[in-house]
Amino acid sequence: MQYLWTTITVGDMEESLAFYQNVLSLPVSSRMKTPAAEIVFLGDGETKIELIYHEGNTPSPIGKDISIGLSVENLDAFMEMLKQKGIPIVEGPFSPNPSIRFCFVHDPNGVRVQLVERS
Repeated sequence: MQYLWTTITVGDMEESLAFYQNVLSLPVSSRMKTPAAEIVFLGDGETKIELIYHEGNTPSPIGKDISIGLSVENLDAFMEMLKQKGIPIVEGPFSPNPSIRFCFVHDPNGVRVQLVERS
């Protein structure tokens, strides 16, 4: 079995795309509109993030204990960039062992995003 994507229903597609593209540097791999929804897949690896926007619908609340994890090369530099963009760190940074450090931010939809530096 192969893990393909995580789906996030968004309240504002353009705001969500700005976060995932401009802050997290995830490229759009495909984008489509159907009569029911606009769908965007992000990422250049085999696992993607799928954003879905249904016009006129309010997204359901996202579980507070669910997060998506993304790798960063330099956590300190990334946290500085987040600060400059006005994106608060909601937790961390943490270092549970010498080979990993991470922090959490929220995307525009309230999804917890874990930013992980591994050495």
